[in-house]
Amino acid sequence: MQFRTQIPISKSNNPIDYNSKILSVGSCFAENMAGKFDYFKFQNETNPFGIIFNPVSIEKLFERVCNKQWFTEKDVFFYNERWHSFEVHSDLSNADRQELLETLNKAITETNKQLKEASDIIITFGTSWVYRNLVSEQIAANCHKVPQKQFSKELLSVDVIQRSIQKTIDLIQVLNPDINFIFTISPVRHIKDGFVENQLSKSHLFSALHQVLKIHNSQFITHNYFPSYEIVMDELRDYRFYNEDMLHPNQIAIDYIWKLFSENYISQESVLIMQEVDEIQKSLRHRSFNPESEQHQKFLAKLQQKINLLGEKSPHIKF
Repeated sequence: MQFRTQIPISKSNNPIDYNSKILSVGSCFAENMAGKFDYFKFQNETNPFGIIFNPVSIEKLFERVCNKQWFTEKDVFFYNERWHSFEVHSDLSNADRQELLETLNKAITETNKQLKEASDIIITFGTSWVYRNLVSEQIAANCHKVPQKQFSKELLSVDVIQRSIQKTIDLIQVLNPDINFIFTISPVRHIKDGFVENQLSKSHLFSALHQVLKIHNSQFITHNYFPSYEIVMDELRDYRFYNEDMLHPNQIAIDYIWKLFSENYISQESVLIMQEVDEIQKSLRHRSFNPESEQHQKFLAKLQQKINLLGEKSPHIKF
């Protein structure tokens, strides 16, 4: 007897391996998955401009990156003793305007290079709700706690999202025609928008994204869709899989989603290497009661031997 439903997941035709170079962008769920890539020592870069939730802001950043459209003084503003940009996350904000501009433009240069070299890009969309600045009339990726009266709130239509996702794909493919796309919808619910409004927001993302995927896959250009939202909402439909806020998946849920992802999107040879990396990671976290003991020194020597052997097979893996 089955006491839960299981989401069918198609295996990727272009599985990720330890030679892959991955760029992960989007919502905070993208960071959860990127944390797994980092733990298992894949070649992964994550959210160079910080967490971005909506597809239009993601498109705008890729337009900057792909066309090398530099940030200038008109793209930043001063608020609460720090300089910010509405196009990026507040993690990049700085007390010095010039340092902020240098950081942002360095991110454009580095991300442009990473995109050209990347084998895979994972894009996670979080919401269709956006805040438009009333002065610039531009959609903000992050409001930086600027008073809400300076913005209008709107729900992106399915057509607008569809065009935005398509534009993002087109921009990236000009720079790197061979890159493999993996799309997903974040399972994190944006309850501040309202329960009904959150469902409406997610439905717009689903409708737009699957229209784009339908067009591309019919043209024999395969873009993968990984059902992280469906896994959490259907397979893990229990609050024991959530953090205390009852909105974000907890570590058990993240581990389970990663398990399904690795089974279907990572090559079998790499899964075997992941097991070696995991064993080394756990050993590195081991804390001895007597670090100077002969037994612990033998343990460290054996561990270093494992690291060296793995490094010979995969030189880019560093601990």
